[in-house]
Order: sequence, then C-alpha cells, then structure tokens
Amino acid sequence: MAFKGAIFDCDGTLVDSMCMWSHVMIELARSHGCANVDPAFFDRVESVTLRDGCQIMHDELGIDAPVSDLYEEVCVIVRHHYATDIPLMPGAREFLEELSAAGIPMVIATSTPLREVRVALEAHDLSHFFKDIVTTEQVGGRDKAFPDVYLEAARRLGTPVGETWVFEDAPFGVRTSKRAGFNVVGLMNDHDGRDERDVQPWCDIYVHGFAELSLALIEDYAATPAAQDAASDADPLRVLVVDGSPAPSSPALVARLADRADYVVAADRGAETCRAAGVVPDAYCGDHDSVSAAEGAWASNEAGRSISFPSEKYATDLSLAIDCARHEAARQRRPLRLTVTCASGGRPDHALGVLGLLVGAANACPALVEDSFEMRVVSAVGAREWRLGTDAHGRTFSAVAVAPGTVVSESGMKWCLDEKPLGLLNDLGISNVVESEDAVVSVSSGAVAAFLLR
Repeated sequence: MAFKGAIFDCDGTLVDSMCMWSHVMIELARSHGCANVDPAFFDRVESVTLRDGCQIMHDELGIDAPVSDLYEEVCVIVRHHYATDIPLMPGAREFLEELSAAGIPMVIATSTPLREVRVALEAHDLSHFFKDIVTTEQVGGRDKAFPDVYLEAARRLGTPVGETWVFEDAPFGVRTSKRAGFNVVGLMNDHDGRDERDVQPWCDIYVHGFAELSLALIEDYAATPAAQDAASDADPLRVLVVDGSPAPSSPALVARLADRADYVVAADRGAETCRAAGVVPDAYCGDHDSVSAAEGAWASNEAGRSISFPSEKYATDLSLAIDCARHEAARQRRPLRLTVTCASGGRPDHALGVLGLLVGAANACPALVEDSFEMRVVSAVGAREWRLGTDAHGRTFSAVAVAPGTVVSESGMKWCLDEKPLGLLNDLGISNVVESEDAVVSVSSGAVAAFLLR
C-alpha cells in the first residue's frame, strides 16, 4: 500500500449533517400528509441517491407530488441548512490542511447532489482542498452499494485504487470501497447511531473522529505491503516495545531486552527509559502527553520512524506501538515475535488492559518482561508451550486462563497438570513451584497468561 490520493465522503464525514438529513426527509414526508412516518424510514433511504429516495417516498408513502418536486423541495431545505447551521466535523479542517501541505490530492465522493455539496464546502471555505467532486448522480445514478462513484473519483485523482484511501462513516460506504480494492479509514462519531460492528471489520484504520488521525499514522499503515502474510521460512522479527509506565523497568533490563531484539519501539514516556538505558529506538510513537519535551524531541530525532498521535484518542499508546510492530514485521515479511516492557507498573487497571492487548496479539507469541516477573501468552493460536528454562528452578509459577475453553498441562512443577480444563480467570493455576529444569507449560486449546515470578 501507499498513500497517493484521498477520497472523502461529505455528509457525516466532513460535515456533521446526518441528523439534518434524517429530520429533513421525515418532515418532508409529514408535510405531504404522511403523519405516521416511522423514524427508521431514513435508514432505508440513506444509502440511495437523493432522487431515488424521493422516488421511494413517492411510491411507498403514496405522496402525490411529482418526484422532481420532492427532490427540489429537499434541496432547497438542505442548501439552507448547509449555508447556515451545519458544522464541520471536529478536526476535519486541520486534517485536510495536513494532507494538502503534504501534496496529497483529494476528491469528494458523495450521494448528495453537486450544487448542495458545493454550498456545504463553500460555507466552510473547504473547496480549495479538493481537486473535484463526484456524485452518484454523475455515475449513472448508482448508489454507494456500487463502487462506481469511488472508481470515478480515483480516475479523476489519477491515482491507482490500491494507493488511494477512502474516508467514510457509513457502513455501506466502507464495505463497497474496501471490496473495490481501496484502503479505507472508517470514521465513527458518538451521535449518528452507527454500529461499529458494521464499520470496523471493513477498515484498514478505524478511528473515533479526525482527532485520532494523522498523516504519519496513515503513512505507517500505507507503507505496509498489501500481502501481509510472512514468508513461511522467514526468521521471526523480534520486536521490543518499551511502554510508558510510571513505574518503568530498570535501564539494565531494558538494555538486555534491546540487545536481543531486532527492532525497538518506544511508546511515549518509554523514550525516557530507552535513553536512560542507552537504547536508540527504531521507531517512536505516542501523543507526547507523558514524556518530557526534551526526551520526546530526542526520540523523534533519533528514531528511524517517528509517529505522533493526537492526545484525544481512544487507543492507548501501547496499542498503537503494537500496531507499529505489526507493520514493521509485515514490511519485512517476517512473523512477529513481540516483547513488551515498562507496561504493567503504576495502576492495576492499566495492567489488566495490557494483558488484554497481549492476549489479542497471541499470534505474535507475546511476552511481558519486567524486573519482578515475566509473563507469556501461551495460546493455541500462537506459542502453544513455554519451556521455562534452567533459571526458573525454585521460582513461583502461575497460569491464568484468559480464553474460554482453555485446557492446560504443566510438568516439572510441584503440582503437575495433565490436560486440565481451566475456567476463565480461575485461580486454580496460581502459585505453583518450578521443581525441574525441564519444566514446561502447554495448552491444547484456549490461552493462558503464564507468569514466572523472580
């Protein structure tokens, strides 16, 4: 993937107009004598062109007025609202300015008629950002269930589909554009009633508004090869992520872990720990809300890749750093082997969230290594066993099921288990003792968080 062109939806993506559209269509029907219009009626007509929506109103609601008259009535009302009271989506202008400054050409692809879109853009002085506007009416009237409007937008951009990014909020829009081969950013907000389950699976990047987007973020995704499967015979890429815990690991431990890694990612305040350990990160990412200005500037200047994120974001710095690790492994076409440090200290809720992130990355055989313990996710979809090694003898070992249907075996310990079912987050596997240099824990199904205490 690359990032050579951008296609933006208008309503619900650039301008905050979806509530207006719902209100206008329903009130228009009621003004023509349809007093009991179901509020869900707009959901049925949202995905089609405006003219087709008016046709549905005429045919199914029994409105006598000609479709052309209904169409013009809607357009008059919509133009008024665009010109007077429809706001921009927060952060939209700043993001467009960032893309424009980088020379990324942009086009609008919308189901809204051309003259109305122009009013919306001119009301906010956005027209100069866009090379062109393409509407579904201009591509034979086929709505966004078909890729025509996106393909025409890419043609006018002059950029290949696979190197063009679509910015959409509607489930039908993200589905269609993704199926057509575009890269997709799904933009969710908190008031349009979208279900993220209908949007997120179709997105390359899923965010809760422009505040979570940056050019650097998209370029990091865009630099990842389209074929993300690693070569079957490739050596794993050992990535160390140094997180920004307020109770960091010792510099000595971080230095040892970095020596074993092929690639180091510092996440926000993790830059301070890296510098204290004498480790220059290969990548630095974060929102700069917990790192000192001096250390953040050092990491940004020294790292081979620096990715800044806005502070108003849903994802944690660690989650974004793990994404960076995945992208680098994909770029090198190697399987990822992930180690995280400086992540569990400070707050128990953060520690639990870290565990959840690592369980979600089980196919990367993740390990969390701190001064007082090492934790590995042993999973049926990743590393199915952990041989604890000679240094584990005499130490405390615990295994906690972190997936339903977990079945675990433990050998070389005071209390051995043989294909033992463990209930989710059950305490049955807590506080075992390693008695053999050949101790091993394995799973045949599910996953455990396996802790070896120092």
